[in-house]
Amino acid sequence: MDTHDVSNVPEYFQHLQLQKKNLKNAQAVKGCPARPQKSRDEILMQFMFRQMMNPETPADPKHIRSSFLPPAYPPCVTPFSKLKKVMIKNLYLETHHREQYLLLRTVTRTDTITAVMAIVEDEDGSVLMIQLYNQEQELSGPQSLREGTVLVVKEPYVKVMADGDYGIRVDHLSDVRFIPEFDELVPLCWRKRVTQADENASFWKAKGNEHFNQGDHQSAIQRYSKCLETRSSPELQVTVQLNRSLSFLKSYCFDAALRDVEDVLSISELSEKALFRKGQALYQLRRFKESCETFALLTEKYPDNTQAAHEYARASSRLVEQESGKYEFRKMILEAKKRQPPRLDRGTYIGPVAVKQTQSHGRGLFTTQAVKAGDLLFCEKAFAHAFHGEDSPKGLRLLLNVDMDKATIGTQVELIELIVQKLYKNPSLLPDFVNLHHGTYKSVDYLQGGFTVVDTFLVERIILLNGFGCPLLSHESHIHSMKGDYGSAKKANERFHSSGVWSMASYINHSCLSNARRSFIGDMMIVRASRDLPPNTEITFWYKSPMTDDPKESPVNLQHWGFKCDCILCQDTRSLSKDVRSNRNKLLADLRRLFKRPKMNLPKIEDTISTLAGTYHRPASEIPRLELDSPYLSLAAIYASSGKHEKAVKFGIKSLESLGFVIKGGDIPHISDAPLVVQKWGLMTDAVVACWMILCNAFRELAPTLASQAEGYARVSYKICVGEDETFDRTYSRLSNRVDGFLTTSK
Repeated sequence: MDTHDVSNVPEYFQHLQLQKKNLKNAQAVKGCPARPQKSRDEILMQFMFRQMMNPETPADPKHIRSSFLPPAYPPCVTPFSKLKKVMIKNLYLETHHREQYLLLRTVTRTDTITAVMAIVEDEDGSVLMIQLYNQEQELSGPQSLREGTVLVVKEPYVKVMADGDYGIRVDHLSDVRFIPEFDELVPLCWRKRVTQADENASFWKAKGNEHFNQGDHQSAIQRYSKCLETRSSPELQVTVQLNRSLSFLKSYCFDAALRDVEDVLSISELSEKALFRKGQALYQLRRFKESCETFALLTEKYPDNTQAAHEYARASSRLVEQESGKYEFRKMILEAKKRQPPRLDRGTYIGPVAVKQTQSHGRGLFTTQAVKAGDLLFCEKAFAHAFHGEDSPKGLRLLLNVDMDKATIGTQVELIELIVQKLYKNPSLLPDFVNLHHGTYKSVDYLQGGFTVVDTFLVERIILLNGFGCPLLSHESHIHSMKGDYGSAKKANERFHSSGVWSMASYINHSCLSNARRSFIGDMMIVRASRDLPPNTEITFWYKSPMTDDPKESPVNLQHWGFKCDCILCQDTRSLSKDVRSNRNKLLADLRRLFKRPKMNLPKIEDTISTLAGTYHRPASEIPRLELDSPYLSLAAIYASSGKHEKAVKFGIKSLESLGFVIKGGDIPHISDAPLVVQKWGLMTDAVVACWMILCNAFRELAPTLASQAEGYARVSYKICVGEDETFDRTYSRLSNRVDGFLTTSK
């Protein structure tokens, strides 16, 4: 939703077709022996020459790199003990070698373009390139995948690469294991040193500490684990488990950290370090209530621990947000502007909503009580969020998915990496994530006999069907749209390069006649009701907005999600005759021409709009007349700027009514004491805020008692559009020199 899909852009469509052609050509050699076409020395020289030609300099943020997603294949689910070793000489092209594994050693330093790459050898000395996808950036640095690193690749997949050479491609994190040099799997000829008999638990603890102090947490974990396998005193075991728990925390492995500290607390239930790290792990797993309870106990038993008191206050703040939905939105906006990436430390609030089964389209999100327009339904922190801004050091990526025939520009590649790593490191998060809609994709069980399996292609499919493109701030997007004309302000089909997955929001189904709207502050999504809703009402918002002037986009094309919108608006659009459609398009073209010199053409504009309105036969309160709201609003603004306030009110209300609003009490001349009432809210666009402010300023001259009411509706509309109203008074004012109250100095 709101991502930058370029599948139909000729330049990128050609990229997609080229990848399909390459795949087809590769299938012609499927099953052929994967014998390298070059000698060992030639393969090594070619790889090192490419490294020399591509020095380690920061990526040009304006350069778009391509990432190709191959046809989906499942990760290995066979226990390692049941896999058989295979050598490079026995591999076959375009083949997944099921129930086998490769034992490899890197013989070059790594290179990183779209994957972590290196030349690897087996015990026979045969070499191939390996491409490791979805790995952490650290693997391309000096700390991890050094020359001489030993690894196991489970069920290796050998592919023909774009340049015609052969290589091993690993897409699933769970299909590769990095083996420490002291592991029994490492052949003696590959070991840099022979394990000594006096290498006791204290030795391995010291080695673990050494790697930890160097910032190499993965190696530290391996040494601490070796220590725990070695006979030692209970005191040393506790110390090492505490050390390992800290390494796990530093590596974002919060599940494992929690297991270690729970083991320690089962022996020493008031261990200060164990309680502190337990609270930290629970916090990172977003289990704020348990985190608060842990830090409360810690501060009670160790009142001088000021850091624990700080963490207790922090966890308590998240718990308040989680339970009450009370946020300091202005502070959040300032934080989002400062942080790169803008991942905010906030709790998720789930309000009066619940996931239920719908009658016809799977699961949906429903209200559990009556809500008013503008009410907060939920405020959710992203499960994962990949940001791209003007100052982002990384360039954009083009993701080519041949299975789905999709090409997308943005941060989707980074988002896949983030989610795969998060799930692999914290399996407790898997059940909720894999339960999200993934279409017809068939995956494997994620828990296999004690080890975790993460299916990269399942993650990609979930992102494809549930991911959102998002701005840094909806507040800024609103300001940007209001600095243009009202036609641009009504269009909601913006394409954003930042992206994320919000689990609760993923359950909301599409409707062109949406009753909720999403907005963003950094990686927080805010969803508010855009209409008054009774209990047990399904919440909907746009996947793609119907607010478009492009006839090719009407009715809304939702093929990407595998369904066709059947709302009353789309039904009405499909039922239009060619003559009516052609007539409307001609009238809209006439209006665009007339509005270029509006003051000279006001009578013609009104006549043309009236003729356009005559092409609709059902009331706007039943089926909104989307083509009319911008012309009406533009007329209202023109008349307001020339002091013709009655006409400004007339066309301002008509603009709202064209979106489905039903408004009472706004007629001029005004009946004394009759309030301005929105009996039914219509579709919500950014321009609705401006329309209410035009009415506010016109009512100041004609019916002052209605001005504040119109401004109140403007504030509610603003809250729905940008997620909060704390910045309303800095964005709109009756004292503005614009008739719509917009402050041109807004930032």
